Amino acid sequence: MPEAQLHRAATFLEIGLGVITVVALFFVTAPYGRHQRRGWGPEVGQRLGWVLMELPAVAVWAAIFALGEHRAETAPLAMLAIWQLHYVHRTFVFPFRIPAANKTTPLSIVGMAVVFNVLNAYVNARWVSHFGAYDVAWLSSPQFLGGLSLFLVGLVINIRSDYALLALRKSRGDGGYGVPRGGLFELVSCPNYFGELLEWIGWAILTWSLSGAAFAIYTAANLVPRAISHHRWYREKFPDYPPSRRAVVPFLL
Repeated sequence: MPEAQLHRAATFLEIGLGVITVVALFFVTAPYGRHQRRGWGPEVGQRLGWVLMELPAVAVWAAIFALGEHRAETAPLAMLAIWQLHYVHRTFVFPFRIPAANKTTPLSIVGMAVVFNVLNAYVNARWVSHFGAYDVAWLSSPQFLGGLSLFLVGLVINIRSDYALLALRKSRGDGGYGVPRGGLFELVSCPNYFGELLEWIGWAILTWSLSGAAFAIYTAANLVPRAISHHRWYREKFPDYPPSRRAVVPFLL
């Protein structure tokens, strides 16, 4: 099979995994974080698990990118920087800020995340540095500029929301969860997930590719059900939880 066909098949596989994921997560909440529960096999420390899950999105992505025919060209290099802007923080900064003492993550969850991130690295990095063939003029196109703007807005929302949640847990003293207040938390339970959705929709637009769209679809398939689970959890745990809040998309969902 020519590699272009293999790459296209991998891209459709990622979309198919998104369909399977959204269906599965509406029936079974992934057992990590606040939804941690036993019965999913051996576990590793939460911080180590987080780094292992996200590492392929940095290292494997960069390695595949480096093999591409267009790896030294300006537009692909800009896309490499955009991708790594999210994932270097996600892999090497954020896990060391979370209160992870005595907390664990099932190895099964880590393994599934690693497999997906390797697939996604191939689908997106190979497209950007090899099959996409972007010239430098692409960096001034409406698609790139609009998608980059959406990506950066989403990145800021994602990071600010994550750190607001960490600050809330730290302020409680016991490291437990409370009701977040202020900013987009007044509109949705999970603005961090909303921000990440904006990031990868922006990525799909700035790359203007089926590869980027596949990741945006998978991101929504993974995060929307989890946001709904978080929203339900907040309402069950806190009787005075604001009834007007949505789960993840302001005013809609």
